Amino acid sequence: MTIAIRYYSKSGNSKKLADAISEALGVPALSVDQKLTENVDLLFLCSAVYWAGIDAQVKSFLADPGAKIGKLANVSNAALVESNYGQIKKLSAASAIPLAEKEYHCKGSFAAMHKGKPDAADLDRVKAFAQELAAER
Repeated sequence: MTIAIRYYSKSGNSKKLADAISEALGVPALSVDQKLTENVDLLFLCSAVYWAGIDAQVKSFLADPGAKIGKLANVSNAALVESNYGQIKKLSAASAIPLAEKEYHCKGSFAAMHKGKPDAADLDRVKAFAQELAAER
């Protein structure tokens, strides 16, 4: 199975999650500004909610990822909202990218809120999530 990891991170929270998945699966975590160069069976997309929405760079990547994605796995973090799954679902549907029903979401630090998040326990949980999804294929 071919697996890839892409992330968009302003504060470093999404990159921490992507790096944890990378460590768990032995696949490099790259920024969304690096399009896919080959078709993948499973893509982990790590991003956050900024001002109640998905960043334009994530939208641009999903509109033209560079290659075919068999399944997209959403990994998100946010200080205030519970998930960006609904927004990612709309974007992936518009690009005909199948979205996994399971997602991973945790709190992310922002200003004085949720200091230290994602923490070591969050990183352990995202690793387990990635390993579980990778084993399903």
